[in-house]
Amino acid sequence: MGKIIVAQFVTLDGVTEDPDGSGGTPYGGWAFRHPEAVAGDKFRLGPLLDTGVNVLGRTTWQLFAGLFPQRTDDFSRKLTAMEKLVASRSLDRVDGWANSKLLHGDLVAEVQRRRSIQDVVVTGSGSVVDTLVAHDLVDQYRLLVFPTVLGKGRRLFDAAGAPRHLQLAVSEDVSGGVLHQIYDRD
Repeated sequence: MGKIIVAQFVTLDGVTEDPDGSGGTPYGGWAFRHPEAVAGDKFRLGPLLDTGVNVLGRTTWQLFAGLFPQRTDDFSRKLTAMEKLVASRSLDRVDGWANSKLLHGDLVAEVQRRRSIQDVVVTGSGSVVDTLVAHDLVDQYRLLVFPTVLGKGRRLFDAAGAPRHLQLAVSEDVSGGVLHQIYDRD
């Protein structure tokens, strides 16, 4: 059985919204003030890129589909080769990025089915994460925590209806005070 793993850029006060500024919010772009911290496999996904499935919401998929197919570094090639399921109510097709397909049916049921056979990685994709958090399905959080406080914006645990008890498994400085942290379900 696999794990459901959420990989997120997050501010010190828990905001995950608009880390690259593409969302056009007045406070967006906060993660990319630290370019050395966001390049490559900073979430330490490693073999999961070869064996897992990446579940993405429409907005994140469209952003990534515009970036990664043209890149030739090892991480980008592996991410492009990884199987991707796209949760979207508005897209009819997802042929703009190799190995992508629309997730048909119930998101929760499909993610649970996939977890029974492989690891499921959710990158960005706030609405997908909110749904999985609300159903208490996330087994592990891999976070890049940036030394920024925004005071507003969508937060990682906005959908949590009950307390979550986690164990810190890894904490390391990636660069310039940006921390890579892995939390496992308690």
